[in-house]
Amino acid sequence: MVTVAVQWIEEADRALGLPAYATAGAAGADLRANFPDRRAVVLAPGARVLVPTGLRLAVPEGYEVQLRPRSGLALRHGITLPNSPGTIDSDYRGPLGVIVMNAGAEPFEIVHGARIAQMVVAPVVRALFEIVADLDATARGTGGFGSTGAV
Repeated sequence: MVTVAVQWIEEADRALGLPAYATAGAAGADLRANFPDRRAVVLAPGARVLVPTGLRLAVPEGYEVQLRPRSGLALRHGITLPNSPGTIDSDYRGPLGVIVMNAGAEPFEIVHGARIAQMVVAPVVRALFEIVADLDATARGTGGFGSTGAV
């Protein structure tokens, strides 16, 4: 188990609690909208907004936090995260906000305390990038989008 240090920002509603896993098998912990003025935000179709969580994190070195949409909101309302998965790096210490987009056909109200996204803690593998004269050959070769066959 990895520990992610969490700090409330000054104006946060601490009664909403910390991120939490909804079930024993959940990979993602739910994040809640934590508006400083406790008011809801109505998101028009096609619009996006930065939703505050009231938190700051210290992710351990060698890990990242990935922000992902909640599947129920995506299916029922078209609510998604346009940069999914969003990454919170281990050296970031600012407020945790979630970019939320309404890809649905109707306005969507984000109320204070609503579960708006999930966060997954994941290990990071860093690579060395090296210029080479040739790349190894594969069966696929240079085949791009759709080259592996029809749906």
